[in-house]
Amino acid sequence: MKNIDEVLNLKFYSGVDSYSDGDMEEDLLRVVRECEDYEDFLKGESDWTFLYHLSPIRENLLDWYEFRREGTLLEIGSGCGALTGLFCSKVRHVTGIDLSKRRSLINAHKNKDCDNLEIYVGNFVDIALDEKFDYVTLIGVLEYSCYYLDSEDPFGEMIRRAKAFLKPGGTLIIAIENKYGLKYWAGAPEDHTGLAFEGITGYHGTDRVRTFSRNGIERLIKGNGFSVTEFYYPLPDYKLPDRVYSEKNLPGPGAFGGVEVAYDRERYGLFDEALAFDEICKDGLFTQFANSFLVFCKV
Repeated sequence: MKNIDEVLNLKFYSGVDSYSDGDMEEDLLRVVRECEDYEDFLKGESDWTFLYHLSPIRENLLDWYEFRREGTLLEIGSGCGALTGLFCSKVRHVTGIDLSKRRSLINAHKNKDCDNLEIYVGNFVDIALDEKFDYVTLIGVLEYSCYYLDSEDPFGEMIRRAKAFLKPGGTLIIAIENKYGLKYWAGAPEDHTGLAFEGITGYHGTDRVRTFSRNGIERLIKGNGFSVTEFYYPLPDYKLPDRVYSEKNLPGPGAFGGVEVAYDRERYGLFDEALAFDEICKDGLFTQFANSFLVFCKV
């Protein structure tokens, strides 16, 4: 087991945490320092922050995926480590990058038993890495590209920069919300802005975040250096998935239970989402209205 100071690399840290969930992160840091059983802790908590960062359900997104055991992985936007421990269990070495020292401290404590982890603190555009990786992940990160990058094409540049970290034959893994996900039509607020119908209507007045349609994200990926995309569809979404569908095994009518819960805020329920999904599946449109995408990208 590494010492926490050995896990954190502060060589490129500016001294300022430029991304934060606020004071709740101090509570989260206390919990990961003191608590050994997160599942038991979560039974008595209702706050979304704890659920989002500590729930083992997060790992369902990629627990099933067959990573190459001797591979290496770069986690851009490693955050508080919801998936970092999973990656450490799957590959030989994991390198994380995150803007926030406090979030990286949470990550390091949460995954203190992992001796194959190093976390660089700072903006990834400022961090010089000589190493190339078998896997690079952008899990809940691509939509914030304009936050990281001062560019006329921040989303394309994010993908190009991520691609530059890959070994020949490596895989870029992206998880992101679908701007046309059925939950948004049914009244769920946009995940990042909290505003109803924000993505569907083009993010007018919002310049810090963007999500994409099924066709839009594929064009973006293939237009920036990747020729192969393999799409999967986590439900209810990529944050707390209880199942992941593939293009070869899409859901049919009767596969959905009802309204998706919005854990972090109140939401409208404008119609029966299960019935709507049944009709969408009958018409072969599930891939266009799934709430989230998980994409594996190869050159």
